[in-house]
Amino acid sequence: MLAAIVDYGIGNTFSIRNTLEKIGIRSVLTKDSETIKRADLVVLPGVGSHKAAMSNIERYGLLKYLTEPRNWILGICLGLQLLFERSEEGGLRGLGLVKGEVIRFRNVRKVPHMGWNEVEVKGGEFSELNGRNFYFAHSYYVPSPNPYEVGVTEYSGTRFVSILVKGNVIGTQFHPEKSSRNGKAFLTILRDIIRR
Repeated sequence: MLAAIVDYGIGNTFSIRNTLEKIGIRSVLTKDSETIKRADLVVLPGVGSHKAAMSNIERYGLLKYLTEPRNWILGICLGLQLLFERSEEGGLRGLGLVKGEVIRFRNVRKVPHMGWNEVEVKGGEFSELNGRNFYFAHSYYVPSPNPYEVGVTEYSGTRFVSILVKGNVIGTQFHPEKSSRNGKAFLTILRDIIRR
């Protein structure tokens, strides 16, 4: 199985590559459209800013391959936010794979929301992860409820989508690659879904 990690030209993707390799998924960091087309899984990593990521996706000519995916897509943190139509961060549109807007935390004790927090899983393929803690680092979020939410997390009274599933498009607001055994468990479930 091959995972193509989209190279936005920003940030460090070593952790996600390392974690995928540990569960038997070969990975490559790429901005090559042919590699992205033939990958089993396309990963939008959780590094950088919305504006820089979308600008580079367009500049590298990857927009059409990511807005009409034939393979599985996993968006992590910023990657989840890129799946949506728009974001308050940067003022650029997103990929539009999921309807809605990403907004900035307001009226919370501290921004960014950083550290370990619990995910409430609403059933389905990821139900065994219900009540487990994952690592978050973000200032923007997708409000809950959302029609495609599978996992929800609360921070300082604000509920947001922490796992999203829409067909072959999956997103996490947390960083599975920084979430130790729980993150590995999430990625293992995803690997098994893709292999079916």
